[in-house]
Amino acid sequence: MNHWPPGVGLVRLNQIDSTNAQARRLAEAGEAGPLWITADHQTAGKGRRGRVWETGAGNLAATLLLRPGAAPAQAAQLSFAAALAVADLAVHFAPHAVITVKWPNDVLADGRKVAGILLEAGRADNENAWLAIGIGVNLADHPEGTEFPATSLVTLGIVPPAPQTALVALAGRFAHWQAVWAAEGFEPLRTAWLARAEGLGLPIRARLPHEERHGAFEGIDATGALLLREPGGVRAITAGEVFF
Repeated sequence: MNHWPPGVGLVRLNQIDSTNAQARRLAEAGEAGPLWITADHQTAGKGRRGRVWETGAGNLAATLLLRPGAAPAQAAQLSFAAALAVADLAVHFAPHAVITVKWPNDVLADGRKVAGILLEAGRADNENAWLAIGIGVNLADHPEGTEFPATSLVTLGIVPPAPQTALVALAGRFAHWQAVWAAEGFEPLRTAWLARAEGLGLPIRARLPHEERHGAFEGIDATGALLLREPGGVRAITAGEVFF
């Protein structure tokens, strides 16, 4: 967990609007990656559905820019690689906490959100399309009053690592899961993700772009879609948010 992956670049910034926005700018300027971009402070950090992502002092804010060389739907499976990498990081630094993953791309510690992941992609042909995987990890601080309760390593009673130390661990574990994905496809990631899935088999509320659905969380399919068991059968959901 303490070795930077070979062939992967790193840009460290004191302050930026958002690491994902910087990744987009670099990609549009021709940067191929893989390149991690990290900042001590974000003035306009982004979460899912246009929300603001707060980066408290001592937290990790980083984005990996890469060109997966795959169709967008396939490349999106790397969000699960990111979730597994963050889970590995959390287990390493918080070995006594219960670390789980929540569809589509959150990591929980003792049932509360400790990290979030945001994917953004550029429009281009499959070989040259870029993908930005933004990751925020609550190491030393977490926001209050969020819709889904949040936590941090400090709240768990742990002396948190420095953000740069956490990033080295994260980059190494992501490189591992990306290599598995490249060599063996999505199934090993799916299996590992399901082994850590929060709420498997339990009732959930799925908030979709234009409606809400209720049912039991049956898992994820071979593409990463959530499987929701409703009275009329199992429904595959490709985009949305989950609440227990």
